[in-house]
Amino acid sequence: MELPLEAYMSIARHVGTRRELASLCRVSRGFRNAAERVLYNTIHMHDYVQTALICRVLANSVHLALLVNAISIHVSGSGSDSESSPIPPPDDYWGLLALALQQTKRLRFLNIYIDESSDMGNAWVLDSCTFQLRTFHCDFSWDEHLVAFLNSQSSLTDLYILDFQKDTNNHTGALNLQALPKLSVLECTFMEAASTLASNRPLSRLKSCFTSSHVDDKRGEMATLFTNMRRSRRHIRALDIADSVYNSEFSLQFLTEVAATFSNSHLRYLGTLALPIDGRERIQFYGLLMRLPRLQCVELEVSDWEPAPMTPAALRALTYELRLYCPTITRVIFVYDLDRVVMRMADYRCVLEHEANPELLWREI
Repeated sequence: MELPLEAYMSIARHVGTRRELASLCRVSRGFRNAAERVLYNTIHMHDYVQTALICRVLANSVHLALLVNAISIHVSGSGSDSESSPIPPPDDYWGLLALALQQTKRLRFLNIYIDESSDMGNAWVLDSCTFQLRTFHCDFSWDEHLVAFLNSQSSLTDLYILDFQKDTNNHTGALNLQALPKLSVLECTFMEAASTLASNRPLSRLKSCFTSSHVDDKRGEMATLFTNMRRSRRHIRALDIADSVYNSEFSLQFLTEVAATFSNSHLRYLGTLALPIDGRERIQFYGLLMRLPRLQCVELEVSDWEPAPMTPAALRALTYELRLYCPTITRVIFVYDLDRVVMRMADYRCVLEHEANPELLWREI
């Protein structure tokens, strides 16, 4: 007796492993259709042999390729121990990957993680792809192939790029002003990319970092960024700008610009700011935060403090002090020498939030 597809799908979703799903494909046509939908919906590719096998299947089977919704590709040639030399991919690796991606016409989520810089110049694998992504994590070098692909993406809302070139030349195309019309979440390692993509797009969440360590250059980067963010077609909800060197003087300048730009906005998350040690500067710091009435989470760098205020009692005291001035804040991320601790207000008590991932809160709040 044939069951409705929904019944087969319900059973397939509760199958424990991919091996069991593959076995379910051989039970009946109904189970095969359901199991294939679950099996090929999300694909993770890691080692070279597995990637080549999966790519051949997708390249030679149109109906299976059309079931793929999300792909994560880890291009890693690490040896079995830390002293081993990286292993380059086989000669046919990138060609097989290109053929597979061309067939996944309904792909919506694509992550490409690359360990070795020598593999980053392979964005040409995207040249003949016709899918319209919603999320794209990209470790490719910025070149004409990547630019052409981004120019073609009209549905992309969430983008991570590792590389960016502001100045164009005869070999690198320019990103169209109308490109990425739905981009709302951007994570990038270059301030130039953040400034370029913030303008005239519905950007609401941004994570980036200052390119320069020189204060005067950082002021210039900051001015350009905020000028372009004022042109965003949506209210900024999360802003996380890292720095190579944190000091309270520049953080006060940065916070002054944030307060002037977003005092009447929907800003919920702000980082990363050096919390002043001096009490009078800290009161000035809190006063600027008070001008952000919807702020819920702030990330504070305290590496210059001596002794380190990283005991639970010290972190609670600083959190309570901050909330005297900014009662809307319910989470504080404290950073000390790259270690992060999240403090959360729960029923008027300040507690350590062990389960929170401080790297992702800017996306969630």
